[in-house]
Amino acid sequence: MTRIGGMYGPDATFLGVPAADLADPASWAGTDIMISGAPFDGGTSHRPGARFGPQAIRFTDYLPHDGSRPHLALRVDPLKDLRVADAGDVEMPSGDTEVSLRRLEAAVHRACHGGAIPVILGGDHTVAFPDATGVARHVGWGRLSMIHFDAHADTGNSQFGSLYGHGTPMRRLIESGAVRGDRFLQIGLRGYWPEPETLDWMAGRGMRSYEMAEVVARGLDDCLTEAFAIATDECDGVFLSVDVDVVDPGMAPGTGTPEPGGLTGRQLLDAVRRIAMELPLAGVDVVEVAPPYDHAEITAFLANRVVLEALSGIAWQRRNAAGPAAGPGGAAGAGAGAEAGPGEEAGAGAKAGPGGAAGAGTGAGTGPGAVRWPEAPLLEGRGPAKEG
Repeated sequence: MTRIGGMYGPDATFLGVPAADLADPASWAGTDIMISGAPFDGGTSHRPGARFGPQAIRFTDYLPHDGSRPHLALRVDPLKDLRVADAGDVEMPSGDTEVSLRRLEAAVHRACHGGAIPVILGGDHTVAFPDATGVARHVGWGRLSMIHFDAHADTGNSQFGSLYGHGTPMRRLIESGAVRGDRFLQIGLRGYWPEPETLDWMAGRGMRSYEMAEVVARGLDDCLTEAFAIATDECDGVFLSVDVDVVDPGMAPGTGTPEPGGLTGRQLLDAVRRIAMELPLAGVDVVEVAPPYDHAEITAFLANRVVLEALSGIAWQRRNAAGPAAGPGGAAGAGAGAEAGPGEEAGAGAKAGPGGAAGAGTGAGTGPGAVRWPEAPLLEGRGPAKEG
């Protein structure tokens, strides 16, 4: 897991934030947000190219890569108010899917165990399976909910005879028990897939899908409010997975399976910001940016801003929870009895939130040691209990 930098390009970090090496804990001690690239498109069913997504998301910005992005509306600077680091890309050979996914899950879990919220830049949506699994092993098996923006449900039983692909990760997560089906919220579905049998399977697991017809009829804000109540019921953290094809291809053409009639870019940015401001995010991925099909880099610009909106919402939430004296990372000297937010480090006697590390005196354990990859056919077992 030694840092390799960019698998398909130069070693440059997200907008100039400090580099980290997951194999060297001292290089990222105290980090609140750990960005990692997942340059994998071996799970695509149509057009490949998302392996180049992490580099595009990191690089595409007209402003200097100076590790600072003051948010005009929220009056926070997420890259300064939070301790953000970039671990580079996970080495993920597209010809060896299971090895790639194991490596990614291990990287995500290591970031969580070190007290950071992982933000993963994809890659095709296959990576959501190890991303959310790694977070669930930290937050608690079955204690993680999912908010999933996508044109497609990604709940297929198999893809070209394989259990792993960008059309199957959400089914794998539910089958494994990492994420409960009745705490799985999907927003933006439309088009002509999946088929009735898969829809029946989804209904049987209690999944809630807000198709575009419902989003248009009710309004996105109303759908989000309902989804938030479900996502926070009996769960300790929320994983946010954003497939850029949830946006209409007129505004996000650079993706492998475009489906007309989606959200606007503005709607997605506002929704991501609100999620990060209001919910206990424990992990985020942004996937399916395929630069070979982009035009004037508009999809990469959008994905870069999705990441920034998520980080800005987290920074805003922590600032308001900690009070005006809070420094970088939202830490305001939390003392005994205080509760740390997602990814925050709590003081003595404190209770750590999702992705957080409890301080001395909490009695928290160290959690499982080696990351265990479930055996095919995918995770019939229950995962480890919640750490600590």
